[in-house]
Amino acid sequence: MATYERSVRVDAPFEEVWTFHASTSGLEALTPSWMHLEVEAVTGPDGGPDPDELETGSTILASVQPFGLGPRQGWTSEIVARDRDGSSGFFRDEMVDGPFREWEHTHLFYGDGNSTVVRDRIRYTLPYGGVGEAFGPLAKVGFEPMFRYRHRRTKELLER
Repeated sequence: MATYERSVRVDAPFEEVWTFHASTSGLEALTPSWMHLEVEAVTGPDGGPDPDELETGSTILASVQPFGLGPRQGWTSEIVARDRDGSSGFFRDEMVDGPFREWEHTHLFYGDGNSTVVRDRIRYTLPYGGVGEAFGPLAKVGFEPMFRYRHRRTKELLER
């Protein structure tokens, strides 16, 4: 699996950053409009709809249409791990169904006084076997604007 990582320091307390990222509204707020994200359903670990917090076992059924081109691509992900210890924590979502052969996104949060470091680590395998692997380095070029936007938007929404 290939890996992409990006970090940002947010001048906001850990608790606010953690809570913001644990909701569907956080996901929607951090996805660039050019992705044309539609969250179709969110199910909690108990099977109930629209949980207040995305806990381990929560599932998100969504679709994207990058730049409005081509057919919508379905994307189902599950929160497979979530833990915190004082002023640090993480959660991990894995793509259950979607455009990648494999996708694992770990969101890491480290409180540092009145600031929080947010780190995204994506491990992925592109589709189409060897052909997809040959284009792996180009995927990072595509990830960069997405995560640059996510981190800039996190700062805009949470810093005072």
